[in-house]
Amino acid sequence: MVNALITGIAGFAGSHLAELLLAKGYRVAGLDRTVERAENLQGIRHRLELHACDLRDSDRVKEIISSVKPDEIYHLAAMAHVPTSFSDVRLTFDVNLNGTLNVLEGIREASVATKVLYVGTASEYGAVRDTDIPTHEDVPFRPVDPYGVSKAAADMLAYQYHKSYGLHIVRVRPFNHVGPRQSPEYLVASLARQVAQIEKGLVEPVLAVGNLESRRDLTDVRDMVLGYQLAIRDGEAGEVYNICSEEAVSVREVLDRLLSMTGTRMTVRQDPNRLRASDVPLVLGDCTRFRERTGWKTTIPLATTLRDTLEYWRATVR
Repeated sequence: MVNALITGIAGFAGSHLAELLLAKGYRVAGLDRTVERAENLQGIRHRLELHACDLRDSDRVKEIISSVKPDEIYHLAAMAHVPTSFSDVRLTFDVNLNGTLNVLEGIREASVATKVLYVGTASEYGAVRDTDIPTHEDVPFRPVDPYGVSKAAADMLAYQYHKSYGLHIVRVRPFNHVGPRQSPEYLVASLARQVAQIEKGLVEPVLAVGNLESRRDLTDVRDMVLGYQLAIRDGEAGEVYNICSEEAVSVREVLDRLLSMTGTRMTVRQDPNRLRASDVPLVLGDCTRFRERTGWKTTIPLATTLRDTLEYWRATVR
């Protein structure tokens, strides 16, 4: 039985990954700051070994790694909200860069033979040139927000630990992934929650939106976490892989699809507070390297993802 440790297990992707690994027969442990109130883990927490931990606590991180002795570590935990990265740059770097350092040092000092997946982000690429779209792994980093900068730095740190200390580290750069349980701080979840709230009469029938013309490469979170498992199983140590759908969809199309799923009439209104000065108009990835290495491909269509996300919020909002 494979013994896995997930950092950020109580989060959006972490909870879906935990479900996947349990279904595949893994023994799953996880660390998170919020394990005591981990709503995302309802129904499976009795099958998990959970550890309360702040990634900034290096001693606690090392203690957990030494105790669990994982065969695989999936490092998902991060401060991932872009607006927060601007308002609290220091915390973003403390968690994303120093937290990654603590995980890597914990592995090295505990002398644990483990495979590590470092989960980066497409935000590391940032403002790519038109000639670099679709974006492949060798495109230079041009991050436009502190979140992207912190993740790019941690990405390079993971590479350095592989080269310097021989740690078995595979890096991935997932593009936007969406689905049930995602925080309403993010676009698709925000739109779906607003629709569900309006349907129940909890708020005025006005749907607040940002830039409807932005186009994003969207992957269902359940496809994405399968990619993580394949990456750590079949990926080459020291290598980096994009994981993405290789299709771009506009925010307007996402909105129109969600509106087609409701019979409630509502007005769409642009909210200046939802517009980003650093917004990248088109994010589109190339995952040829990952697809050829692992055979991974998306299996869940966007219509299903949006329907499942809306149903999640219909069941959740009060």
